Amino acid sequence: MSVSVLFIGGTGRISTSCVREAVAQGLDVTVLNRGRTSERAVPDGAEVLTADAGDPAAVKAVLGDRTFDAVVNWVVFTPEQVRRDIELFAGRTGQYLFISSASAYQTPPSHLPVTESTPLRNPFWQYSRDKIACEEILTAAYREEGFPATIIRPSHTYDETLLPFDGGWTVVERMRAGKPVIVHGDGTSLWTITHARDFAVGFTGLLGLDAAIGEAFHITGDEAPTWNQIFQHVAAAAGVDEPDLVHVPSDAIAAADPGWGPGLLGDKAHSMVFDNTKVKRLVPAFGQRTTPYKLGAREVVAWYDAHPEQQVVDAERDKVMDWLADRYAPHPMP
Repeated sequence: MSVSVLFIGGTGRISTSCVREAVAQGLDVTVLNRGRTSERAVPDGAEVLTADAGDPAAVKAVLGDRTFDAVVNWVVFTPEQVRRDIELFAGRTGQYLFISSASAYQTPPSHLPVTESTPLRNPFWQYSRDKIACEEILTAAYREEGFPATIIRPSHTYDETLLPFDGGWTVVERMRAGKPVIVHGDGTSLWTITHARDFAVGFTGLLGLDAAIGEAFHITGDEAPTWNQIFQHVAAAAGVDEPDLVHVPSDAIAAADPGWGPGLLGDKAHSMVFDNTKVKRLVPAFGQRTTPYKLGAREVVAWYDAHPEQQVVDAERDKVMDWLADRYAPHPMP
């Protein structure tokens, strides 16, 4: 009998690849979401249920008395949501997988590579602090009540629709127009970036696995290019030979744009390299097939070129980039 798994969500940037991988591996897959239109379709072979995951009564009504070997909720971000799920799925599942974030790790890290025993602390980003609080609730529920929690910490995970920079397509549009683009710091910090289909191999291998219960895992790629290299890979994919990279201190970027700051200071501004030994020990197939970011960037730019309606320029962020470039771009000697 195959592992039965309930995906709540299942059409997001990471979750879609995980649903596809679970179906491909022959798992008994059910997807529950609100049924809204998405460019990411649920693959054939998965059962689809419609309900609002934020409404426990609606979820209970659509699930009836069904139970699952594993339940994954991709849309949990706050302690209140975690408490709701513990009450809802206690006794209904043999494993509950919480999608946390590698940004929950100590920021900046005191040493690299990061392992699962690296402390959790992020004073810069509320999103990360909320994920830490969720983890603490689940850990207590496992220790005190035996709630079968597994914690998953993705790092920067992308599919063909996600550009890695703040501002998204705005950066590519500027590159193609020959305008300067902003790189935080000196661009030499290391950044682990992972394709969602690679993540999905490690993730799917943990579904229904007793050895994963009560444990936390990050699932990331082993490639960690510099931010300069990341910008250059995207530029090459966009047909730009020499992008005009202007390096700006992270603090200055955060001061210029409060919306840009928390995710930068609380995540991207620091080198992050991960040791994936723990997940590879339980899922030997993980890491055997990977997508180098040089190729991944081509997929992303090709997707945007095929979807011009998605080529949205953020006018406010564009102005901030102009302002920063004017102040920090090197000026020729008189």
